[in-house]
Amino acid sequence: MRTVFHCIAAAVLTALSVGVHAQQQATPNDAQIAAIVVTANQVDIDAGKLAAGRTHTSDVKQFAKLMIQDHSSVNRAAAALAHKLDLTPEQNDTSRALQQGGDENLAHLKTLTGAQFDKAYVDHEVAYHEAVLDAVDKTLIPSAQNPDLKALLVKARPTFVAHLEHARHLQSELSHHGS
Repeated sequence: MRTVFHCIAAAVLTALSVGVHAQQQATPNDAQIAAIVVTANQVDIDAGKLAAGRTHTSDVKQFAKLMIQDHSSVNRAAAALAHKLDLTPEQNDTSRALQQGGDENLAHLKTLTGAQFDKAYVDHEVAYHEAVLDAVDKTLIPSAQNPDLKALLVKARPTFVAHLEHARHLQSELSHHGS
């Protein structure tokens, strides 16, 4: 079971880094960045909804609800900005890789219950937020041309950092309880 999760996590991270690497070669435009941001947030919203409905661990449920709330807020801000800028998000290799990885993660999580589900969900949240922060820092912020889009990314970054730290804390707690 652990191997299956690690394979899926590796696939998601590989897809993200390959997609981002491909975008780095071409430097994504603002429309592509918008699609990456919306997709990355939606993937985490979808996983949070599944976790909130499936877990029986209050800390994991609270974390999942926070993911839904915070990532929905970022997507609302991104949608409002895209509308203001008359910018239509443009699907690209990175956004498609994120969606595929998110779908694979959900399919895997749906096969798990109890402590196995909680561990897989939280482990993925740690890896996912690490990968997203890497993309934000190395590709999205440096490539954003519109100052408002760049400002949205910079403003959202501390939230992603807080999510990563929260997920790492939960990961540690779940490891101690599983011992």
